[in-house]
Amino acid sequence: MEVPVYNMQGAEVGAMSIDEQSLGGMINADLIKQAYVMYHANRRQGSARTKSRSDVEGSTRKIYKQKGTGRARHSDRKPNIFRGGGHAHAKTRTREDYHLDMPKKMRRKANRNALLAKLVDGEVKIIDSMTLAEPKTKGFQALMAGLALDRSALVAVGVGSEGANNVRLSARNVDDVTLCAVEQLTCFELLNHRYLVIGKAELEAWLSGPSSQTGKSAKVEPMGRVDRKPKRRRPYSKKTFVKSAKTAEGVA
Repeated sequence: MEVPVYNMQGAEVGAMSIDEQSLGGMINADLIKQAYVMYHANRRQGSARTKSRSDVEGSTRKIYKQKGTGRARHSDRKPNIFRGGGHAHAKTRTREDYHLDMPKKMRRKANRNALLAKLVDGEVKIIDSMTLAEPKTKGFQALMAGLALDRSALVAVGVGSEGANNVRLSARNVDDVTLCAVEQLTCFELLNHRYLVIGKAELEAWLSGPSSQTGKSAKVEPMGRVDRKPKRRRPYSKKTFVKSAKTAEGVA
């Protein structure tokens, strides 16, 4: 698949070849839906709370006398049958867990397949060098206008270089634009926006990085794994040596 490459002024300057088979070959809607639901559910905090009648603010005065009115007996206006009253079965402070999980290989296949869906629809805008000399919102808006982006856009920015940091500072205040690091590209973010704007070098790094391990090598030889230093054993104290010596003598 040949995808056009643009410069920072929005003019087409070349093309980039992307292997469709490395992204799944064909769009798997069921897999993408499953991953999308997982990412969406994992964003929930589970901390929703409602107020019972004891939590509602207001007077505790009895609204009318107990007998002689011919009406039902009531105390204040906080019960759930009154407008503005508390909930009959209020949610308590117990945190609800909505967490879902998927195997690592399935998640990566879903993310790459969502990118394939964007490429097929022509909604991926690749920039030859996603950098700005200085952090100016006007410069980034000129890029959006040159690319003719009329809907929401997800901008995947690299980390580390000064030019990429200037892009992040320039785009963070633009309407309908969401920023994310290249390593955080997921099908949830891709499908929540109409367009994806990404640099050519960043896309190549993502395609050949850890997300490319969708087979057994993802567990056997994972990319980007950081080997932690082994924990140092605490030195034996004098009491430990004495106890060990007594135990050895007793066994002997």
